[in-house]
Amino acid sequence: MRGRGLNPLHLAGWLFADMLLVLALVSMGDQGDPVKAREAARGDASKSPSPSPSASPSPSPTPTGPRSVEREPVKVSIDAASSDRKRIVRELREVTQKYGGRKAAIVLTFGRTREARAGIAYAHRVNSLLDEARPAMFEKTTTRDFMDLGGSVGHADLEIYFFTR
Repeated sequence: MRGRGLNPLHLAGWLFADMLLVLALVSMGDQGDPVKAREAARGDASKSPSPSPSASPSPSPTPTGPRSVEREPVKVSIDAASSDRKRIVRELREVTQKYGGRKAAIVLTFGRTREARAGIAYAHRVNSLLDEARPAMFEKTTTRDFMDLGGSVGHADLEIYFFTR
């Protein structure tokens, strides 16, 4: 009986299949939302241009298609005891005040402590209060809890990724 060695030809087939899968995923991810594109096309076709008596500049078109997320996060920090719910909410309101009117897509929270479990628990506590602090900004926002072992208990660093305007 011959030994069953690894045939390089079989590996080439698997490599080709994997590359084809990657290319398919990249091409699908590069396309916009087809439903919104159809709705925009129907909306533009139903509107008929009306003649205007004055030559005023037309307003700039509003972007259509799916929203995207900004590449650079907004970084904020809070210092509040993990058991003091009202203080955490108050500090979250203060540090996010100047970003009012925006919608957060993703929030990464790093609870700074000397032990891993406590840091993750504190980050989770802060994330659970985001919606209470700014409901319009953090409604249905994806959050992730992390720990930072470099400091004292009661400090959190937040990286907020907003949707583009």
